[in-house]
Amino acid sequence: MLFPRPPSPVCAPRVVITGAGIVTPLGVGWTVNAEGFRTGRRAIGPVSVFSAARQRTQQAGEVVLPTTLPATGLGTRQEQRLDRAARLLLLAAVEAWQQAGWHHDDGGGWRSHLPLVLGTTSAGMGQGEDFFRRTIRAGASRRGQATRIGQYQAPQQARDLMHALDFSGSATFIANACASGANAVGHACELIRSGRSQRVLAGGYDALSELVFAGFDSLQALSLTSCRPFAAKRDGLALGEGAAVMTLESLESAQARGATLLGEIVGYGAATDVHHLTQPHPQGDAALLTMNAACRQAGIQPADIGYLNAHGTGTPLNDGAEALAINRWAGELADRIPVSSTKAGIGHLLGAAGAVETVICLMALGGAWLPPELELGEVDPVCRFPIVQAPTDADFEYALTNSFGFGGANASLVLRRWPT
Repeated sequence: MLFPRPPSPVCAPRVVITGAGIVTPLGVGWTVNAEGFRTGRRAIGPVSVFSAARQRTQQAGEVVLPTTLPATGLGTRQEQRLDRAARLLLLAAVEAWQQAGWHHDDGGGWRSHLPLVLGTTSAGMGQGEDFFRRTIRAGASRRGQATRIGQYQAPQQARDLMHALDFSGSATFIANACASGANAVGHACELIRSGRSQRVLAGGYDALSELVFAGFDSLQALSLTSCRPFAAKRDGLALGEGAAVMTLESLESAQARGATLLGEIVGYGAATDVHHLTQPHPQGDAALLTMNAACRQAGIQPADIGYLNAHGTGTPLNDGAEALAINRWAGELADRIPVSSTKAGIGHLLGAAGAVETVICLMALGGAWLPPELELGEVDPVCRFPIVQAPTDADFEYALTNSFGFGGANASLVLRRWPT
C-alpha cells in the first residue's frame, strides 16, 4: 500500500540543494568520488576493521578515514569519543555545510531552529559491540562503559553534529532498512514543501560492523565472487560504509542569499510491499508505486528520465523484482532509459545508500555523465533496459534513484539538473 502524505500547498516551495558532502570507499569528498563513479572504479577489498575470518566472505567496501578531522566546534575529548560512524557523518556534513556557505552567519536566527533528518540502520554499532565485549569479558575494566553505551545511540551522534556545526533544532532519525537514507532526504523535502522550514540538513550514514556483517553472511546474502547487480550469474551483495549529507533549502531562501545551486529535488515517493520480512514482492509492486509517485510529484513521465540509479544489490531476488518494476514503470520506453547500480563499486551502504546515491545522481547531472558498472558479464535477460557498462558522457535533465529495503520498504527520488 502507498503511504499517503498530506497534500503540499498549491504553490509549494521548490527544494534545491546548495551543498553536498560524501564519504564512500572511493574516498572522502566530492572530487574523488565524482571521478570514481564516472569511471566505474571498484573499491571493495579485504575487511580490516574487524576479523571476518569466520565468515563465508571477507570482502567489503571500507573507507580509509583521515587521521585528523576538520576543525569544528568539538573539543579534543569530544572528538576522541566519536566512533567510526560518527566520523563518517561529520566528514560528510562539514563538506556540505562549507559548500553551501552555511558557515557564514547571514542572519535570521536560522541556526537555532535548523531541522536535522538522518537515515541509519546501525548508528554507533561499533560502540555497542565494544560495550558488549567488555561486559562479558571476565575481569575487564568497566571504565568508559557509560560513554560507550551513550555514543551507541543515534541521538548522541546528532548532538555531536549539532555541537560541531553550532546549530540546534529538531532531530529526526529514520531507520527504515535500506531505504533509510532516501526516506530521510524525502522527509526533509516535505518539511520545506509544507512551509515548516526554509532549510534542512539531511542525509544518511552507516559504518561497517561485525554484527551486521555476520548477520548478512548468515543469511547467505553476501557475494562469494564479486557484486554484479543485474548480472545473469549474480550471487549476492557486498557491504560497504559511508555517508552523504545535503543542505536543502527553499529556492527563495537560496536565491535570497545568492547561493550556488547544485540541483533540485522535484519528486519523492514511498511505499511498502506488505509481502515478506526480507524478500521483495516478486513483481515489484511497491517499487512500481514509488517510481510512479516520485514522477507524479515531479510532473514528469518515464520518457523524461535520462538516468536511473537502481537499488541493484546484486542478490537474485532483489534485482529480479526491481527489473520487473522498472520494466512495468517504463513500458515501451524501457529500452531507452540507461540504468546502473553504483553498489557494484562501493558495496551496499545500508542506511547511507539512499543519500549517497542521491549525491551520485547530483554529480552525474551536473557533470553530464553516467556511472558505469564494469565487468558485469552477461546481463539478466529480464532487464529490458540498457545497463551502463562503460564510462559514458550524457546530457540529461532528470535522474531517478531507487532505494528498496528489507520488509518491503521502498523509496524513490527524482532530481533535476539546475540550469547554469
